[in-house]
Amino acid sequence: MWNPSGRDGSVWTTGLSMKFYFPDINVWLAAAWRGHQHHPSASAWFASTSDGKIGFCHVTQLGFLRLLSHPVIMRDEIMTPAGAWNAFDQFASDDRFTFYPEPDHEEFQNAFRRLTMTKHIAHRQWPDAYLTAFAIAGGLTLVTFDRGLKSLAGREAQLLR
Repeated sequence: MWNPSGRDGSVWTTGLSMKFYFPDINVWLAAAWRGHQHHPSASAWFASTSDGKIGFCHVTQLGFLRLLSHPVIMRDEIMTPAGAWNAFDQFASDDRFTFYPEPDHEEFQNAFRRLTMTKHIAHRQWPDAYLTAFAIAGGLTLVTFDRGLKSLAGREAQLLR
């Protein structure tokens, strides 16, 4: 079973507890782009996070690259594909960086179905449910500015302000 962090969200490495953080796309975007309304908060969070790993998955990587090169989102600061990859590579060069592989299929599917088999999930929340299920299956702490995502994820998420 894939789980980089164990069931409680931490592992023991030389006697120290290590956390595994899983920022959503907006946190990555805010940290990379000075024009984002949450840039100061995201930058402060990244700077203060020294107790673990911070990572992308394929979905957050794709969303991050897409938004950096999106003309409506980035306006005058739109990045070329090469510029977007450069922004990704800057994160990847950080010692805290990791790339989370896909979680155990059965555990992920169970969490994903449990989160989405409710009348309360809206059509816009499918990606949020995916990220939440990914965090649950991987024992990761989802990091977000999104109150709706925090509400869906519950204790699996950390809300930034």
